[in-house]
Amino acid sequence: MRKKILFIAGMMACCTWASAQEISRTWVADKGNGTYQNPVLYADYSDPDVCAAGDDFYMTASSFNCIPGLPILHSRDLVNWSLVNYALPVQEPKEFFDKAQHGKGVWAPAIRFHKGEFYIYWGDPDYGIYMIKTRDPKGSWSKPVLVKAGKGMIDPTPLWDEDGKVYLIHAYAGSRSGVNSILVICELNAEGTEVISDPVMVFDGNDGKNHTVEGPKLYKRNGYYYIFAPAGGVATGWQLVLRSRNIYGPYESKIVMAQGKTTINGPHQGGLGRYKYRRIVVRPLSGSRGLRTCYSSQSDEMGE
Repeated sequence: MRKKILFIAGMMACCTWASAQEISRTWVADKGNGTYQNPVLYADYSDPDVCAAGDDFYMTASSFNCIPGLPILHSRDLVNWSLVNYALPVQEPKEFFDKAQHGKGVWAPAIRFHKGEFYIYWGDPDYGIYMIKTRDPKGSWSKPVLVKAGKGMIDPTPLWDEDGKVYLIHAYAGSRSGVNSILVICELNAEGTEVISDPVMVFDGNDGKNHTVEGPKLYKRNGYYYIFAPAGGVATGWQLVLRSRNIYGPYESKIVMAQGKTTINGPHQGGLGRYKYRRIVVRPLSGSRGLRTCYSSQSDEMGE
């Protein structure tokens, strides 16, 4: 059986999803005959990311200043999703978030499963990069650890390499740092709780072609390091995949998903996982009215 890549994209609406416990009266993606229809998630889950743990899949998404934050969704088939938890009951620093801070807080989290533990990293553009973890995604999560303090660091994703080293990729918000459209990688300690090296820029979107590159997700497969990252902005952007044999590059790049002739604009942010013979990529697509819904499509190979 050929390997597949399933692209799922995330956007905003006020509808619910189908689950084993409750069937939505508004929208059901599962057609009940082994097929499904898009969107698979017709709800507000901005900047979704997904990871696999055995036969289970878990998703989280941006929650900004909303508490409880970091919603945790569960699925066994990537079509039927249920909301099972919130990973963030209190947002740090508590004194700052005791009052509404519209648009601030949790930006574009990454969820990963490593050696029996689930990790979530996110960037707070005003305070830095945070991490929480748990052994049970439906239970309590640890208190946030400030992995790296500073302004403008957003969209972090960790990678545990085969040699025991741990890396972190992230982007920058120009509104806080004065720079954007670049991706950097630094090294973490073995616990994933602290940055232990200076950042190395691995991609510069200020090349006249890939402005506003952000939301990077870092993976390794068959000896290659892959970076999935949207560029071009939410309204008219596209999906880049970068590839290198070396964690710090140089990276070759390829546009793998764009608006084309469709009425829906390009993909923006997401994550990659595995499901049997398929590769799963979660990608949010923004509609003409700024709504966000979850769509899916398939490709034969990773990054194509």
